[in-house]
Amino acid sequence: MKKTAPKKSAPTLKFDTNWKYDPAPESADHVVIDKQYGLFINGKMQAPVKGKYFNTINPARETVLASVADATSEDVDKAVTAARNAHSKVWSKMKPAERGKYIYRIARIMQERARELAIIESLDGGKPIRESRDIDVPLAAAHFFYYAGWADKLNYALPGKQVTSLGVAGQIIPWNFPLLMAAWKIAPALAAGNTVVLKPAETTPLTALKLAEIIRDADLPPGVVNIITGAGATGSALVNHPGIDKVAFTGSTDVGKIIQKALAGTDKKYTLELGGKAANIIFEDAAIDQAVEGIINGIFFNQGHVCCAGSRLFIQESVAATVIRKLKDRMETLIVGDPLDKNTDIGAINSKPQLDKIKALVKAGVAQGGSMHQSSCAIPSKGFWFRPTIFTGVAQSSRIVQEEIFGPVLAIQTFRTVEEVIEKANNTPFGLSGGVWSDKGSKVFKVSSKLRAGVVWANTYNKFDPTSPFGGYKESGMGREGGMHGLYPYVQVKD
Repeated sequence: MKKTAPKKSAPTLKFDTNWKYDPAPESADHVVIDKQYGLFINGKMQAPVKGKYFNTINPARETVLASVADATSEDVDKAVTAARNAHSKVWSKMKPAERGKYIYRIARIMQERARELAIIESLDGGKPIRESRDIDVPLAAAHFFYYAGWADKLNYALPGKQVTSLGVAGQIIPWNFPLLMAAWKIAPALAAGNTVVLKPAETTPLTALKLAEIIRDADLPPGVVNIITGAGATGSALVNHPGIDKVAFTGSTDVGKIIQKALAGTDKKYTLELGGKAANIIFEDAAIDQAVEGIINGIFFNQGHVCCAGSRLFIQESVAATVIRKLKDRMETLIVGDPLDKNTDIGAINSKPQLDKIKALVKAGVAQGGSMHQSSCAIPSKGFWFRPTIFTGVAQSSRIVQEEIFGPVLAIQTFRTVEEVIEKANNTPFGLSGGVWSDKGSKVFKVSSKLRAGVVWANTYNKFDPTSPFGGYKESGMGREGGMHGLYPYVQVKD
């Protein structure tokens, strides 16, 4: 009788060695951050009407970076009035090709000041400098370049139609990608002939204020872009202002619902890009090592502060043990620490309230029977930090499966058949994004077409391009940003 050789166990990787990276900090000496910032209205910085300011801090060190104006309804009214005047007297009457030149000029100056913008983004938001430098800033500039080209070609986007601008756009952006989201909002609005009042998130206003300096240096006509800072009350005043023709919001689903109710019964157009709980699906025929990198990128990119993060992982049962083992090994190599260190993989959590939310949901995941694993990495004693975390053995009804955590926390489930994983993946109130990993193109197309998600990546994750539209279904919002589709919400169309 022929004996079968015993299966060899996978080699154990050792991480407790003396081999370490030397610090590689990015110098911030050349970066100028003013002690106090006003509101950018009508082409210049102005003090807020009521003289109120708030601090924006470095989440990695809990130190104050700057004092920023807290705009009230009076300030919002000044900004909207400036935008209305600029639209009716200058911007809407300017030749589209000339508008395109201004937008192009903004993109060029952003490129020239890319290093400064990347450092400020990491200081104010906590994200690793590698991500700010290599993704956020270049992609933001690329959006301005892209829409500069559309400024005089709107009739090609909508052939046979008469296309005109809407007027004044009120735009509210989140704290996870401040500069990139500002570009997503401002560039198509300007290309379509609109003027803008933009409100960045209160925890990350600095790159938007630096963008205001760039807009000023580009000699954009006063009032075409206005940037005001503040918290929820400022955003509410902007949404409800009667002089706003279009509202664009990126943020939480809860706030999106409030905005939708506020706009009901008005003639304001709106786009909402809200939360997500994306399914990242790994089939047994996938390239496993490549898929593991995709999992890491999908959930730990930007500390998990990504609306389209692959926060639900579905692995086919036959390869689940292998994928989870490789994933745990890869997690041990991740460096959590100083966002300005070029070795850092995961930076600081954006704020203490967000850290508290992550901790609460992780605690709920354990209480509901999930098995938690965290990397053994050291984290700094000061600042807001959270180790890379995965959960196995979680139920479909678990809070960490159903709720958006917005942090470096991954919920893992297994499946056997294509039909099963499609049903599980769609069992969520969200519908923003997803990922499919398989060697079979037919399987990728079948699963992708069945997922109720606005964006589905195949054998990759978190790939963005200004030519490609982005947006979701269900509670993930409505409307699209990016690509030619990103122009549609900013124009009026007549036959």
